[in-house]
Amino acid sequence: MDTADSIFGGLVFVSATLWSIVLALPWFPWLNREVLRSSPGGHFYDLGDVTVVIPARDEAGVIGQTLAALKEQGGGLRVVLVDDGSTDGTGEAAGRVEGLDLTLLRNESLPPGWSGKLWALEQGVARVGTEYTVLLDADILLQPGVLGVLREKMRSEGIQFASLMASLRMENFWERLLMPAFVYFFKMLYPFALSNSPDRRFAAAAGGCIMLETRLLERIGGFAAIHGALIDDCTLAKKVKATGARTWIGLSRSVVSLRRYDTLADVWDMIARTAFTQLRYSAWLLALCTLLMLILFWLPAAGLFASDEGVTLAAAWAVLLMAGTYMPTLRFYGRSAAWGLLMPVIAGAYLAMTWSSALRYWRGERSRWKGRVYSSEDDTG
Repeated sequence: MDTADSIFGGLVFVSATLWSIVLALPWFPWLNREVLRSSPGGHFYDLGDVTVVIPARDEAGVIGQTLAALKEQGGGLRVVLVDDGSTDGTGEAAGRVEGLDLTLLRNESLPPGWSGKLWALEQGVARVGTEYTVLLDADILLQPGVLGVLREKMRSEGIQFASLMASLRMENFWERLLMPAFVYFFKMLYPFALSNSPDRRFAAAAGGCIMLETRLLERIGGFAAIHGALIDDCTLAKKVKATGARTWIGLSRSVVSLRRYDTLADVWDMIARTAFTQLRYSAWLLALCTLLMLILFWLPAAGLFASDEGVTLAAAWAVLLMAGTYMPTLRFYGRSAAWGLLMPVIAGAYLAMTWSSALRYWRGERSRWKGRVYSSEDDTG
């Protein structure tokens, strides 16, 4: 065996070792133990102590469904919708939904240094006078009773801040290929068990649906405390947890994203919008991420064709663990386990999106969303 083969074989064994460590991690980031399900049909909740705040920008196509679903949550629920400079009639579409205690605000301005979503939320929560606030994305559909179940969980378990990761749309090829992996990689980066522990070093949230005690917003200084954050959900969870509050994050099939990703470009832009932000805009972390993805996902597949039997066995073990740790996520969303065999391809796509995010940042574009471009020169964290 020459030097190149020896290095290759050694790296395959490193990959198998790393996957074995992932499998044995005591917080099991690949399992789905943190799950919330909505209540049985017919259960009525009094939600007079809950206000839902929705920031909406150009969401006329889905806002009617989102608001209609809120009518099925229970009685007394208040809703504040902030129309964030929409040009497609979002506010008008929202106003046509009847039977809902809805306050509609119109936002036209965006102060320097603020992200559009957080400025809209800042205006919306100023109208909240209830014990609990729900921060809900405009494209999130809630199954009946889920807010009541989430509130009861918070009360019974002493949780002050809880979020639910929405079930993403998985109808076309690109969505089926890449969307389950979005949840898988998120859980690897932000292990739910650690985030739900008392340890303040670990915090995570899924911004599509967050319920929190309203007083916490005043305690952290409102959204002004995170006004420029692009990964605003996890940043908010970190701020809240730093006050000593207990946070919780989980999965739920009762929280459904209506967002369509019809093409690879749609998925690409969604990931590239914040991928380099996850790496703190660091070229060194990008290089480390690239190396780890190569070792973890690509070398095992290549190692299956090695001439050395030991290397082949190590590669097979790594591939088995790679696909095996992905299987619980696939099963949770009703996808075939066969998709796990495409993890090298999926990981390669996510890495390419991360590099795309970095290149955009280095060209001066920190992020882009709904017609707004945030400059890297104005990076406020």
